[in-house]
Amino acid sequence: MEVPPPLVLKRPLYVPSKTLMGPGPSNCSHRVLEAMSNPVLGHMHPECLQIMDEVKEGIKYIFQTLNDATMCISGAGHSGMEAALCNLIEDGDVVLMGITGVWGHRAGDMARRYGAEVHYVEASFGRALSHEEITFAFEAHRPKVFFIAQGDSSTGIIQQNIRELGELCRKYDCFLIVDTVASLGGTEFLMDEWKVDVAYTGSQKSLGGPAGLTPISFSKRALTRIRKRKTKPNVYYFDILLIGQYWGCYGTPRIYHHTISSTLLYGLREALAHFCAVGLKAVVRRHQECSKRLQLGIEELGLEMFVSREDERLPTVNTIKVPFGVDWKKVAEYAMRKYSVEVSGGLGPTVEHVFRIGLMGENATVERVDMVLSILNEAIQSSKLGIKTDLSKI
Repeated sequence: MEVPPPLVLKRPLYVPSKTLMGPGPSNCSHRVLEAMSNPVLGHMHPECLQIMDEVKEGIKYIFQTLNDATMCISGAGHSGMEAALCNLIEDGDVVLMGITGVWGHRAGDMARRYGAEVHYVEASFGRALSHEEITFAFEAHRPKVFFIAQGDSSTGIIQQNIRELGELCRKYDCFLIVDTVASLGGTEFLMDEWKVDVAYTGSQKSLGGPAGLTPISFSKRALTRIRKRKTKPNVYYFDILLIGQYWGCYGTPRIYHHTISSTLLYGLREALAHFCAVGLKAVVRRHQECSKRLQLGIEELGLEMFVSREDERLPTVNTIKVPFGVDWKKVAEYAMRKYSVEVSGGLGPTVEHVFRIGLMGENATVERVDMVLSILNEAIQSSKLGIKTDLSKI
């Protein structure tokens, strides 16, 4: 039997315009969207390699690093997590995961698949980890690798003490991996100064680029460990020595590793160019000011932030407690149906407990903050009215 062509593909493509105020992705600027409409280049064409070099310099700036092993993984943010873990971990290594939400558990699942002995140090619900809690776990487990998310998008918690953790890891001869997917651009991050061994971020959040490329950087110390491995990394696709050769990181002839998307490179290149033109400090300041404005607005609406301590609130992904008796799904559906605005619910430990509002990139503006506050309030009131109407029918 011959399979016929699907009827759905005879219809023209339709993509609605939405304002993405969830935990990511964020809306791309017209500059980024226009860049991605350029002609496709071959993955080994000199023009494509030149764009890769320019992207690499932009990544060094946003991470504040001079690391040679700075590049992109072709994949979403999870690919950065996989690459960091599978290159540093060898069978039997003790790995410690810092838990402030869902991502430490996700990293632990990955590390265990690479043969690691995984342990966790978990913060109290809605709190960041203290230096004392982490130090105690180091004493107990003596890890070879320590993973922490600077900003956990599932809880809206920021881990402010990365600088101290870099020192702690050096003291215990441990390698520090920092997930900055949700935090970069919304808070300070100084990779070299803070002695971070591996950092990766998402292209689709505060950077305002398309999803599908994950900026990542390895310190010289981490690279030395990888080169001295007893065995090759378990996953060919994430072997940083091979990917780095394709990206021209090591001063050796470039090799074919995989077919990178030139279209995604154009978008990320322009997102980085805009980020650099505005300046790192100015970008961080704008995100923080927008988050403070949102938090004040939430308070004025009689709502409550999930993270009680202001200094532990992630500016880019803001978590608000769902009021008693309110169905978060109905609120999110109302905002999307009436205004085409995305407001998200919780993830992992915060499912059904919080709304998550993203203020990232193009959406980190005073106008967008005021808009989402108004829509959130209207949607919650509509949800409450719906409940009263349903009760009156009983």
